[in-house]
Parts: sequence; structure tokens; C-alpha cells
Amino acid sequence: MDWIKYQEIAKRFQHKAKREDREDLRQTIILRLAEVEAKYNGNGKSLTEWGMLRVASYTVLGYWREQYRKPTMLSLNTEIEDGDGDTVELWQTIADDRAIDLEAWLDANIWLYRAPARLVTIAHKKVNGLPLTDGDKMYLSRFRKNGQKRLF
Repeated sequence: MDWIKYQEIAKRFQHKAKREDREDLRQTIILRLAEVEAKYNGNGKSLTEWGMLRVASYTVLGYWREQYRKPTMLSLNTEIEDGDGDTVELWQTIADDRAIDLEAWLDANIWLYRAPARLVTIAHKKVNGLPLTDGDKMYLSRFRKNGQKRLF
């Protein structure tokens, strides 16, 4: 058995795996080449370089077949690392739809603080479902039109 030749062949094919699995694939190819060589030597034949390349390519094919058969769904109980270096379960990172968006709330409060008083009263009327007067509608329309950004 020519272990150096096996290593050279495996080195040619290891880049075809995911980065974290390259060393494992390389070792798998070397072992598979040794197995096939032993089988051929038992029958009185020898494995050529082309045969070694074929064995290595089939080993890579088997690697990817295994990768595609692995389940891709994550469990919500899977532990992941948050930005602070702590581990949390995945379900704890799901956003709560009922939670208050503090940034938007602060922006709204700042906007209401800076907005004209008449516009604030119009906003209160709209929130409470009260009808707007014609003057209120005109003022709101004018304010919206002035707030639009021109495209050209």
C-alpha cells in the first residue's frame, strides 16, 4: 500500500467538502483507497492511479449524499450563541408580536413633541375615531403633501 500516493490523491479532493469537513473527508478518502487496494491485491490485481481518482470521486459523492440526507430543520430547543457569548435556546430569540417597539415609541413621542399643536389634535381625533372637519382635512392634506419627498 502506497500511503503517500493516497495522501496526494486525497489532497486533490479535500477542497470539495465544506471547510469544516475537509480533514475528515481527506481521511475518509485515504481509508477508502486502502480498503479498495486491499481488495484488489486479494484478487491479484493492482489499483491504478485512474482507479484511485475514481474511488476518491465516489467518496466525495458519498460525502455530499450524506450531507443532503441530513435533516435541515432546526429544533427550537437547539442552543445557539447570542452576541454576548452566552448560550440560549433558539425559541428565546423569536420576536414577540405583542412587545412594544421602544425605538418606534420614542420616535413617535419625539414626533408628537415637535409636531404642530393642531396636527396633534387631528391625530388624537383620528385615533379616537372622531370625524374631522373640512379644515382639519385640508390641514392634514397640506401637511402630508409638504412632507412628501420629491422624486425629480
